[in-house]
Amino acid sequence: MDETLEHHTPASPQGEAFKTTHWSVVLSAGHDSESVARQALESLCLAYWFPLYAYVRRQGHSPEDAQDLTQAFFERFLERGYFSHANRERGRFRTFLLSSLKHFLTEEWRRVNRQKRGGGREFVPFAPDDAENRYSAEPRNELAPDLLYDRRWAEAMLERVLARLRKDYDSTGRTEIYSQLQQFLWGRQAEISYADMAAKLGINEGAVKVAVHRLRGRFRDLLREEVANTVETPDQIEEELRHLLGAFGG
Repeated sequence: MDETLEHHTPASPQGEAFKTTHWSVVLSAGHDSESVARQALESLCLAYWFPLYAYVRRQGHSPEDAQDLTQAFFERFLERGYFSHANRERGRFRTFLLSSLKHFLTEEWRRVNRQKRGGGREFVPFAPDDAENRYSAEPRNELAPDLLYDRRWAEAMLERVLARLRKDYDSTGRTEIYSQLQQFLWGRQAEISYADMAAKLGINEGAVKVAVHRLRGRFRDLLREEVANTVETPDQIEEELRHLLGAFGG
């Protein structure tokens, strides 16, 4: 089999992943003074800001107000250590973040002494134009704000996983292989058969099947790792994964 199709990047063992899991690191710190926990929390917020912005917009706020509110929320969330008061939903970053946002919108944002557009202070540096362009480009639907939030969260997670997967292949000189085989990732029928793909790549059909199997396996490993970054304990991974995959059917 062509060496370029070999799988070079081993999956991280589940136990190893939880030594540095972002949300579990934050919760174990218990406050926002530890730099590692702070960095982990900022990283998570940066990764998943758009579902929050979309939720605020779906509540009827203008683009400008949604930008101000989202930034003001992150200021309060990051600087005042909301996570140290996490409730029974704290084991999942997704649900705790939305719960915190709801509380902020209904009870606390009026008391935030914010300047126009956040006074130039960006606690999570998303681009306002990018935020509204992404939101405006979305297909119109009647999903409730909570369901829309879950769907956007799942999409953000998949984007991160696919970016990591492509980076794996790029780093070992297999960019073209990934570009050709990525259509086999999903459960739906690919537009090309294994035999035709083999002819296109100049290898045998068996090698293509093995390469696709490895691609799917690496995708599943990375998806589980990404989910692991947003839950407190390993036993929450499967339930969170089922929930997020189910969000696409909502």
